[in-house]
Amino acid sequence: MKWMLAVGCFIALGLGSAGAAGGPMDRSGMPEELSWNLEDLYPGADAWKAEKVRVSGRFDALKAFEGRVGDSARTLYDALSTCMDIKKEVVRLNVYAFMLADQDTRVSEHAALEQEADALMTRFTAVSSFIDPEILALDPDAVKAFLQDEPRLAPYRPYLDNILRRKAHTRSPEIEEILARAGEMMETPNRVYGTFTAADFPFPLVTLAGGDTVRLDAAGYARTRGGPNREDRLKVFRSFWSAYKAFERTFGASLYGQIQAHDFARNARRYDSCLEAALDRDAIPASVYERLIEDTHAHLPTLHRYLHLRKRMMGLDILRYEDLYAPLVKDVDMRFTPEEAMDLTLEAFSPLGREYVEILRRGYQERWTDFYPSPGKRSGAYSEGAAYDVHPYQLLNFNGSYNDVSTLAHESGHSLHYFLSNRSQPYVTSEHATFVAEVASTLNENLLFYHMLARADDDAARLFLLGERLEGYRTTLFRQTLFAEFELRAHEMVEAGRPLTGEAATTLYLDLLRTYYGHDLGICTIEDLFGIEWAYIHHFYAYDFYVFQYATSLTASTAIARIIGKEAAHDPPSFKTRDAFLGLLSAGCSRYPIDLLDEVGIDMRGPVPFREAMAEMNEIMDRIEAILEAGEAG
Repeated sequence: MKWMLAVGCFIALGLGSAGAAGGPMDRSGMPEELSWNLEDLYPGADAWKAEKVRVSGRFDALKAFEGRVGDSARTLYDALSTCMDIKKEVVRLNVYAFMLADQDTRVSEHAALEQEADALMTRFTAVSSFIDPEILALDPDAVKAFLQDEPRLAPYRPYLDNILRRKAHTRSPEIEEILARAGEMMETPNRVYGTFTAADFPFPLVTLAGGDTVRLDAAGYARTRGGPNREDRLKVFRSFWSAYKAFERTFGASLYGQIQAHDFARNARRYDSCLEAALDRDAIPASVYERLIEDTHAHLPTLHRYLHLRKRMMGLDILRYEDLYAPLVKDVDMRFTPEEAMDLTLEAFSPLGREYVEILRRGYQERWTDFYPSPGKRSGAYSEGAAYDVHPYQLLNFNGSYNDVSTLAHESGHSLHYFLSNRSQPYVTSEHATFVAEVASTLNENLLFYHMLARADDDAARLFLLGERLEGYRTTLFRQTLFAEFELRAHEMVEAGRPLTGEAATTLYLDLLRTYYGHDLGICTIEDLFGIEWAYIHHFYAYDFYVFQYATSLTASTAIARIIGKEAAHDPPSFKTRDAFLGLLSAGCSRYPIDLLDEVGIDMRGPVPFREAMAEMNEIMDRIEAILEAGEAG
């Protein structure tokens, strides 16, 4: 599913149940208005199957252009428009199948539909694989002449420019077809991991101090890992990670297979590294990735300052890794219904303008969002908007916490990005790069934080919100960069021909974990067992070099949010940066993501965005310390 941005936006949070100790509610008991309406895509599986037959029948019309793409400007337009029109229909079929399967991963009929959709996409990719090589066989001047001679080709200019840019890495039509047909096979490690962890993994049971027995699946782990009882937290961590440790070899084989697939593709396309191959899709310099890691290491003292502050606020002599998810502030009632969460996000996003808010309000009213967890439902959260002629969708596992409200804000940012891009762009340039997609989502998290902090009416609530924001920087910036460095080092091992077993992955991950969290400096103690955490991170199996964009996007969105706030405070207020940001959301892939951020005033090649994020993080810690000192003085 790497063609779909939605799964790229998947957040492996393993969010909790609908707030009941008994676990997720049955799907049949969910309020209809809080579940998504897939009938906006197709009335049902029978209609889907009929449409699949119809769309499959169009493949021959596309194949008829093989060998003729460069015959004339009109033929080039006809070939591209036919290809994009069929792709749009294939993607819509895929969206429905995968989302239906995500409702309940246990339903074999849905899983079969998902496999059919996957096979259809693979077949389409193979059938259309001749187009790029035939364009590359043309003289660039001939392509320019075609663009001038055929006005209908104008929307395809960015697409054509991007193909020509990657000429050195596009192979012959025969090799391109082989690579396309290998795509489904190369997804096997991810599918195996997903099926194993969602349906077959023997999640442990743990009995907590209060006597409740909890099944530590993804939702149960997320719900209990931050419990108030420290011994319970340790028990949860040891039980959960021991279960993963028991399958260390299996997870290692799956990870190795996934990275082998990446290495095969980068060799076939003649890239020097898997990193370069992955980032070149969106013309992102590898130096941006490497700079993120360097900047993060240089600012580890800021993370360590936060960890010291957390230890102080929790009243601990020693901070342990299992303490990091416990609440910083006790006895703060931060629980929300889905209706309250929707109202809060609509209020918080007002700095982005009335139209933005009203589009989202419509989405909430028209059932774009699936809120509650249910047995078999995919854990985590994502937004899906790849079905061009239909509105975006959101999958949540809403438990009523502030984090769940923040997740709604995050996914709503993705959904509005899809909506504005699809509305403003022709299909060929409607897809947007993940590098800017996560800016859209994390900016909304910023706005929610500012809104909640402004309406907080006591120091306990303020400390809670400030602490949550700090934790967001830990998990989204530092933790995701740790993931990114692990991913880079693991790929470098495979590229160099070194073994990557489950044990080797654990050793690598544990070393990074202890470096980031200051284990050897006595800042945060981490048990050897917790090095298996890498096996829990879905992104490592599903994507190549994706997670770094959570971190870069947070630095970019922090900088943008701070500028928007300053401009709004002007007399008279300025909306320059806000409007430029909305322009980014509407631009799709009509320009490269680095250039789109440049247009908003954010240079991701330089140090400023990271420095802005660190400035805000330190300002938050200053404010927390001032509240604590005032309380102690009082």
